[in-house]
Amino acid sequence: MRGSKQLGFTLVELVITIVISTIVVGFVAMFISGPVLGFTDQTRRARLVDAADTALRRVGRDVRRALPNSVRTTSSGGVVALELLSTLDGARYRAQPSGATGLDFAAADGSFNVLGPFTQLTKPWSSTTHRLAIYNVGVPGADAYELANVITPTGAGQTIAIAVDGATGEDRVTLTPGFKFAYPSPTQRVYLVDGPVSYLCDPGAGTLMRYQGYMINASQANRDSHGELIGAGATATLMANQLMSCSIAYTPGTAERAGLVTLALTVRAQGESVSLLSQVHVDNVP
Repeated sequence: MRGSKQLGFTLVELVITIVISTIVVGFVAMFISGPVLGFTDQTRRARLVDAADTALRRVGRDVRRALPNSVRTTSSGGVVALELLSTLDGARYRAQPSGATGLDFAAADGSFNVLGPFTQLTKPWSSTTHRLAIYNVGVPGADAYELANVITPTGAGQTIAIAVDGATGEDRVTLTPGFKFAYPSPTQRVYLVDGPVSYLCDPGAGTLMRYQGYMINASQANRDSHGELIGAGATATLMANQLMSCSIAYTPGTAERAGLVTLALTVRAQGESVSLLSQVHVDNVP
């Protein structure tokens, strides 16, 4: 019987094949890893930018809804605080002399009409937790944070009701009990305030927090920390984390120029940081 010929790889051929395969895989990994790492870095940067941009947009939206001359800022222990009185709606009240439909500033008035209707309410509407404000200029005696003169009280027995006045085609505002506003507005503006809102930017904790639903205090020094706000009944919402730095500056402006809030955030992750800046105009005409 003739011997059969055996086929296969020699040890030398197998070693050479392994070496060549290793070299090929190494080259392929070099060409693939770059784009993969680039995609990962780009995704991380986009996520950082989106987080910071979303937070800045939310702050900007609240600032635009602020009661004129209610924006204020302070800093304590490295924490930057921004506070404002948020408005739900606004209109122009009918002034005296207009009979029973005008707002009387000489005495407590329980009802008056607004020339332009409230547009953000489903009427008839009533509340014991909202406030009406007229001519808040942010100075002693005309400061809504003092809860007197320019803003109505809240609580049991204090009701604001708004309904369509069918006789005039205007909205009818009823205050129970009546309230005497100290000063008329040159532009006859009345604002419906739904409460204070605060933002705390804490680089130490790396967070930007939003607070609402708490009690107003005349001094912002009593509302510039997490503990004080929570103690006052606030609900806290995390707006952004991974903050490396932040700044909030407010320029009140003048009678001819709007106020300006400037916000800057820097967020950081895995050794990379992204900085965003936003400026929001504030209409302070009361």
